[in-house]
Amino acid sequence: MAVRRITFTVSEPDAGTRLDRLLAKHAAIGRKRARELFAAGAVRIGSRRPSGGEPARAGDQVSCELVDDAAEPDPTLPLDVRFEHPELVIVEKPAGMPSAPLAAGEGGSLSNALVARYPEMAGVGYRPREPGLVHRLDTQTSGLLLCARSPSAFAALKAALSAGALHKRYLALCQDRDLPAQGAIDRPIGPDQQHPERVRVYEQLPRERYARPALTRYRIVERRRGLLLLELEAPHAVRHQIRAHLAYVGHPILGDVVYGSGQHPELGSRHALHASYIAWAGEGTLPSFEVRSELPRELAGLLA
Repeated sequence: MAVRRITFTVSEPDAGTRLDRLLAKHAAIGRKRARELFAAGAVRIGSRRPSGGEPARAGDQVSCELVDDAAEPDPTLPLDVRFEHPELVIVEKPAGMPSAPLAAGEGGSLSNALVARYPEMAGVGYRPREPGLVHRLDTQTSGLLLCARSPSAFAALKAALSAGALHKRYLALCQDRDLPAQGAIDRPIGPDQQHPERVRVYEQLPRERYARPALTRYRIVERRRGLLLLELEAPHAVRHQIRAHLAYVGHPILGDVVYGSGQHPELGSRHALHASYIAWAGEGTLPSFEVRSELPRELAGLLA
């Protein structure tokens, strides 16, 4: 695990700016990570440990040592590539594998496999632990993930995702109770302050800034053996959106222990949510694509 030393001198134009903002800029890290480093006493000006909210003074030399939390390459991990291009790849993540390491130095994630196969992904993406990932899937969700192989491809695909130009669909299983054949769940979602492992669905957008609008569309594909197979779309998905929205309307996903359905005896630790489709019209040098993934065997078996 590499340790990176960051040193910079505060310039006249930056004087008065919060120190945590300057550290985030010079170290190419997020504001949250910068605040954590100040709180841990890892940042110094001379022999003094300043606070992150302190205004910078021109001429001060700021130093910080931080553990480089980039995903370590692991060529022993399986990688199921469904579409490959010099600028991007689409892979299928199995349930039980994290999209990225949860902490510095952790292994066993899709990111570790990706950077081993595609070393050019290192440094591409939102943060070092997520090389190339344009979006993520929860650990117990299986399915298709889009990954960029260059900074320019990442920027274009991120913009397409934000604009709703990337079309993604999901398949989910839940109990067959009273649910219309198709519909939409349009309710804001924000963090659950009492339970950090989950999110909270609101009746309307609250004043708190952390809640965001969220729309999930669904249609029933099949009814069998007391179960519903749903196809869902969430154009601008926020964390746990589909899982939380379905639980909110009384149809939690099978096997979802966080949102109320409990562990399913035939599914082990996974839940019955699968990212089944991703498509894009392409732009510039980036290709168009349309990739589908069938329902995994363990989920299809519940309908057989």
